[in-house]
Amino acid sequence: MAVIKPFRGWRYAPELTKQISKFISPPFDVVSLKQRMALYQEPYNSIHLSVPKPEDSVQDTAQLLDQWKADGILQQDTTAAIYTYYQCFQLPGLPKFFCRKGFIAMIEAAFWEENIVLRHEDTIPDSVNDRANLLEATQLHASPTHGLYTDSEHRLEALMDQSMEQPIYEAEDYQGVRDTFGIITDPEVIQQFVDILGNMPIILADGHHRYEGSLIHRRTQMQNNSNHTGEEGYNYHMMYLTNTESEDLVILPTHRLISGLPNISKELILGRAADYFTIKPIENAPDIREIIAGKPWAFGLFIGSECYKIRLKPEVFPMLDWDLHSDVKALETVVLHHFFIEKVLKIPQNEQSRSPHIHYDRSFASCFAKADRGEVQIVLITNGISIEEVKKVCYSGNVMPQKSTYFYPKAIGGFVFGSIRNDEL
Repeated sequence: MAVIKPFRGWRYAPELTKQISKFISPPFDVVSLKQRMALYQEPYNSIHLSVPKPEDSVQDTAQLLDQWKADGILQQDTTAAIYTYYQCFQLPGLPKFFCRKGFIAMIEAAFWEENIVLRHEDTIPDSVNDRANLLEATQLHASPTHGLYTDSEHRLEALMDQSMEQPIYEAEDYQGVRDTFGIITDPEVIQQFVDILGNMPIILADGHHRYEGSLIHRRTQMQNNSNHTGEEGYNYHMMYLTNTESEDLVILPTHRLISGLPNISKELILGRAADYFTIKPIENAPDIREIIAGKPWAFGLFIGSECYKIRLKPEVFPMLDWDLHSDVKALETVVLHHFFIEKVLKIPQNEQSRSPHIHYDRSFASCFAKADRGEVQIVLITNGISIEEVKKVCYSGNVMPQKSTYFYPKAIGGFVFGSIRNDEL
């Protein structure tokens, strides 16, 4: 099962951490161009290590990292630790105050076939290769991926709470989330984390591309090392781990935007869709989220400024012929990608993960605006997915279409960096 280890993290120098908010950054797959341009203005922001400027090579990034170390911008902790990380937030329209509790550790980068770290989403090959190349050059994890362990007894939360009595950082991130960061160095306490997670697999919630990049790097290094022992730094990956049984685990929907498809019209799309879906025009488009909420296989469809509710006809569901476990076939994103994206839009399953016509956005307001302005041809509004559905997918050995989940909030980069150099791990 999962093998986790404490590590000697690299962190910003004490005189800089008084303004830690200046140095944290979103993960590479959600940071917008506008955000990147703003963050690049801060010369020591972590974005320079996680998402280098387009003109910078991975070797340039590795040299910058070495310079930051030499100048004392980043300093390595003297004692191996695990790092507690709490994210506290509210969601619009909900009175509940959420606080997702977790910790950052090194985890052995187990290969998919070992069924130790379980994936639930497909990936985009170019993004995986980009992450692998950056990791090989820098030997550094600049931001943690997000993994899920399952502990219905909540045995670790009390230990994490103790470390948060004296946090080392507090900051508000780009999501408006209050981040609190602590450290645990007591070997006996750390061993409890190691023992509990050592009895279970880990579900990869977020960061599939970064984790798969670690797998590529690990496999390459193993093949080139005739004296491989399994203890080398390249065997490990930095991960933020939270409990699936927490009431503060939030999964938001990710909507699909379609652009650049040739020779399509509203009449053609609605005509094809009618073979698979019931179609109902919606007069007040902003209400579409509430209209489809809780209704299986129901979606919002924007074609320009016009809005429709579409819902799969139950009698056509048996036509779903993708080679998937029965539980996975019934998932809403699978239904959407099979019957609308493949059957209606004619984008085959094996092309969808790399299609230049499919884009993703979790913000309904953004999707609505882009549709209304005619910036995209089609917007598909989806419902969220539950953690129980995610578990079913992982345990079945199948994967959902890419960007099927959005675990909110995203884990932020810049609080701690994880080196996989043998002399620094």
